[in-house]
Amino acid sequence: MPTGTPTPWSYVLIRLLFRFVLKIFYGSIVVEGTHNIPLTGRPCIVSANHSNSLTDALLLVTAIPPKDRNMLRLTAKATQFGHRTFTSWLIESAGTVPIKRRKDYVDSSTVDNTEVMGKLMEALELGDAVCLFPEGMSRYHPGIAPFKTGVARLISDVLTRNRNNPEFEICLLNCSVTYMHRQHFRSDVLVTFHPPMTFTPKTHPELLAPIDYNNIRSLTAQMHDQISSGTIDSPSWDLVRVAKLAARIYAPLGTRMTLGDHVRLVRTFVEAFNLKAADNNPDAHLGDEETTAPETAELAQLRVDLTTYQDQLARWGIKDDRIRRQPRSRIFILWRMFVRLTWSLCLFCISFPGQLLWLPIFLTTFYAVHNFKKTGPIWDTWDEIAQYKLIYGLISGLCVWFGSAALTFPFSVFTFFLVPALMWMTLRWFEDAVSAFRAFTSLMRLLLVGKPALRSMHVRREELHASIMRLAVQTLGLPEEPEAYFAGLGGKEKGRVRGRWESGSRYFSIKRRRKRDWNETLRLYELHDIAD
Repeated sequence: MPTGTPTPWSYVLIRLLFRFVLKIFYGSIVVEGTHNIPLTGRPCIVSANHSNSLTDALLLVTAIPPKDRNMLRLTAKATQFGHRTFTSWLIESAGTVPIKRRKDYVDSSTVDNTEVMGKLMEALELGDAVCLFPEGMSRYHPGIAPFKTGVARLISDVLTRNRNNPEFEICLLNCSVTYMHRQHFRSDVLVTFHPPMTFTPKTHPELLAPIDYNNIRSLTAQMHDQISSGTIDSPSWDLVRVAKLAARIYAPLGTRMTLGDHVRLVRTFVEAFNLKAADNNPDAHLGDEETTAPETAELAQLRVDLTTYQDQLARWGIKDDRIRRQPRSRIFILWRMFVRLTWSLCLFCISFPGQLLWLPIFLTTFYAVHNFKKTGPIWDTWDEIAQYKLIYGLISGLCVWFGSAALTFPFSVFTFFLVPALMWMTLRWFEDAVSAFRAFTSLMRLLLVGKPALRSMHVRREELHASIMRLAVQTLGLPEEPEAYFAGLGGKEKGRVRGRWESGSRYFSIKRRRKRDWNETLRLYELHDIAD
């Protein structure tokens, strides 16, 4: 049985380094289905959607437990190789295989990946895991692009090469990656590994050469369906926006649900409101009933009503959760504003010394990203923002760490450990301070809007809630009591920590979540109206 390629030291270093960096940059990284990962020695292709450039690859490298797979062979566009940059060194040191893309070469005759495919097949025959992104490119878009057939053709080629080996098998491990806000600091990420597909020359003779290309297309379509099922795959940002609002109305803020449950719930509403898909497919179903013309019209009207409601919330700068509750008295709001502002100022003061250490990092990343955005249009550059923030944040963070130790000599032996500890606690205090400040500004907006307008908006929300519940329960087959249902469902990551003892004991844990909202990021203002 093959044992796989030995793990190079540079790969181990990169995995450890970016596991730490990713945990700092993203608030929660929730990984599902690790039991589906084939063990080292079993040839495996890891296939995932691709929306966040190099960050996707780094996330998969750190999400796969080393005890299951010693390493993951990556692929990247050939134009990223051979440069005197940290990114280029990072890619090459991890054993990444360069792939030429036709869009990167004016003369298409120079695009020949035959040798590359040969290296990938050799790696698979050694028992390695190879990572491929079947979309063919990273893209800043709400939906998954049509898959290219390269993964299916690679499976066919490696099976054909080993057609006389009855014991040879190759696994296809499809993975769905969902960023709640892919480029924002302290956002959340979901990584879902699906049950693997296993192929052998005996069980899949239709994939052996000579091959009917329809079998390649069929396998590619299966990959697309499985990966799409685990993430928010939408034809437009507007549809994502409406689906997230519907999910919030159905399962309001405070519902103890895992990130995976939240993503799957949003996807369910995306499919329900995707009227164009239903129009193009007369056999489309919602739940167990066929979509009739009146139902389609009702869904279209509900989508319009939700959009109008969300537009008004965005103009006011208020989240739906503020409308869900009955309008509070002015005295109560003023008291809560005083409490929130006082707590926020206290935390800002406590975290100020540590903020001086974070300031060079924030300034460096802001400057780098600001200049990078100027290099091209949104669709071609914004998928690399997180990558730039990670790399420039890592470099500047290491400079601050080691620079602080050098400047405090001869106490460096202490500051070497105290500085990162202070920076971590500063991040915790600063997150809580920002959260309290956002609550203060939100309460202030409630005062500005006024009680009559809030009461009218509350009545409109009640009507929307009734329509959403009818759609969710009667058509989509969702549970009638979402808060009780999701609280009892499996999964460790349930959002906000409950209870004083639990909250206090886990305050210093790097796994702790203070956020109640999976859409929350570290910003002084709330994200009221953003899909990605």
